[in-house]
Amino acid sequence: MDLVIGRVAKTHGVRGELVVDVRTDDPGERFAVGNVLRGRAPKGAGEKNYTVTAARPHAGRLLVSLQGITDRDAGDALRGTLFLIDAADVDSGDDPDEFYDHELIGLPVSTVDGASVGEVSDVLHLPGGELLAVKTPAGEVLVPFVAAIVPTVTRDGIVVDPPEGLLEG
Repeated sequence: MDLVIGRVAKTHGVRGELVVDVRTDDPGERFAVGNVLRGRAPKGAGEKNYTVTAARPHAGRLLVSLQGITDRDAGDALRGTLFLIDAADVDSGDDPDEFYDHELIGLPVSTVDGASVGEVSDVLHLPGGELLAVKTPAGEVLVPFVAAIVPTVTRDGIVVDPPEGLLEG
């Protein structure tokens, strides 16, 4: 399974520097000089490896230079490219309160009294916070991913304590 660590939004300047929307917990490590990034072009145009030659923060994003991308036209050709890593290469470690999205997807969800709800189908990151998309027999429900509603998260499953009406589709 692939995890997206960044997406090329546009170019910056005339030397092919890329504005990258970061989608990783550790951009300093993932976009370090010398790292080889696996890039997937938009619309199924294939994959190619790119070597990072420079990276710096800028306005909540990263400005990234890649070997061989030296002008605006070359940079513009990468617009929409996703930078990927293999999910098998990352692990949230031993911290019981830290999880990557891919570790949550597919986990069973039950209520505090043991009733089965369904399973996590996605984790949505929105400006107001995170939501768990839970696939239930009645359809998908969105559960705010906050401790008051999701008191227990383990690698074996998720327990929710939903307010009245939350799980009704």
